[in-house]
Parts: sequence; structure tokens; C-alpha cells
Amino acid sequence: MKATIEYNSRKIQIDVSKPIDISIAIDPKKQNVNAWYIEDPTIFPQEFDGEKILVSEGAVVNFNNIHFNPHSHITHTECVGHITEKVHSVNQNLKHYFFLAEVITVAPEFRGEDFVISQKQLQTALRNKKRDAVVIRTLPNLRIDKKQMRYSNTNPPYLLEETAIYLREKGIKHLLVDLPSVDKEKDDGELLAHNAFWNTSGELRMDATITEFIYVSNKVKDGEYLLNLMIAPFENDATPSKPILYEILS
Repeated sequence: MKATIEYNSRKIQIDVSKPIDISIAIDPKKQNVNAWYIEDPTIFPQEFDGEKILVSEGAVVNFNNIHFNPHSHITHTECVGHITEKVHSVNQNLKHYFFLAEVITVAPEFRGEDFVISQKQLQTALRNKKRDAVVIRTLPNLRIDKKQMRYSNTNPPYLLEETAIYLREKGIKHLLVDLPSVDKEKDDGELLAHNAFWNTSGELRMDATITEFIYVSNKVKDGEYLLNLMIAPFENDATPSKPILYEILS
């Protein structure tokens, strides 16, 4: 099933029957991706009068509770409210859901004791392309690592402040990464990339988002896609999300 979308003065054709899901789900049956020093997510049946509300236990429905943190356990999309005193809601500030995106693959550079994503790397990948969103796939890109990694105390790769400034100045509104954070795991609370991308020293970019914990299969080629950034309607700084890519046919 194909659809034609008018983007500015350009007509973009996609096959809506061939979505490319780049989200990571919560699945307690497997080792779940995890970061920020907290326990794994849980899904468990509600109990009434000592009885579990499960069809297998004689109930007429399954009635599960879910305990998780979006920043630690699942693909999530966050807005500037993640780092401001006032907790702005991503559900209120993300008002459009389709964007022209560029998928790029980056091998983080080793600097000092860290692996980082530099401005030069993104400049080389993006050049003069005009996009709403950038989807960053880092190398190595092993599926089991990206979907089950225990990131706490591992000092994962991150974006340099200059990189976030470059993206902001280039007009990128939506940044998607396959990392637990765009910032260094332990940086004394500076959050340089978050602050730079959302421009907290100037006019806040209320409609800009950062999506973390994605997974982009190696089968997905670098290049231009239509992105559908779907979020769960939580009034919170961050919410679970399901970003979907569509290959552009023409």
C-alpha cells in the first residue's frame, strides 16, 4: 500500500505496508536493556483478595501492572522538560509526527578515556542536506548488545557539545540515537549536549526532541527516510516511543 506525501513543494512516495521499526521494547522474558543504576522493568498481574487477575488463573481478563522508567528501560522521546526546573511535557510540545530524516552510521572516535561523536563526523555525513531529524546508528551495531546491554557504569559513547550545537544550528529538530544518553554517563551534571541541543542558554527549543535507546538494524541503509515519531500520551518530560522509518521510493 503506497502513499504520496507532499513535503514543502516535493512529493514523497512511501510504502506504508513496509514500516521499519527502530524501537526497543520492554520484554521481561528476556534480558532487558537497562541504564542509570536501577532495577529491571516488571510486568505483573494485579491481585484482588489474594487472587491474580489472569485468565490462566481463572479470571475473565488479563490485568497487568507495568513498572518501568522510560529513561532506563525502553526507547523514549524527551523534550527540554527533562533538564529544566519546570517539567515541560513532551506530550504537549511534540505536535507533529512525520519528519524527513537522515539515517547515518558513525564509529565513535576515541578521545582520552571516552568514545565520542564529533561535529566533523556529522558534518561529513550530513553535508548540505536539509532534514528535520537525524537518526544516528553507532558502530559496532550488534543486535544483542543494543537490545540487552546493561549500560550502568560502562561509560558509553556520547555526543560532544560542539556536535549538539552543530545540529541545533543546522535546524535539526529531532535527534535519535542508539545510546542511553546523548551525554557522558558521569559528567558532574553538566549535560552539555542536552543543554546545547535545546538551547537552554537562549530561547528554549520547546518543539525539539531527543529520542534515546533506538536500534537500527544493519539491514537499514544510510540515507533519507520518512520518520513517524509515535509517542505514548504521558504528561511527562519523557515518554515511551515507537519511531518508524519508511523508505522513500520517489
